[in-house]
Amino acid sequence: MTSARQTTLRQELSEFGAARAAEKAACEKQNALAAHTVAGHALDAADCARLLQMLGLDAEGRAVP
Repeated sequence: MTSARQTTLRQELSEFGAARAAEKAACEKQNALAAHTVAGHALDAADCARLLQMLGLDAEGRAVP
């Protein structure tokens, strides 16, 4: 493999990693906003927990496996 090709691969991997990190941050922000919205519209704590469970989120907006 030539040096130019190795440099290109490193750059592509770096760009891919940056894109994945940006996507992860955007997803975490969206999940937190969804949890906040659900909490604001839920009837009570049990309702909030059920709605978050339907979305696959915990109370902090993190995805639950």
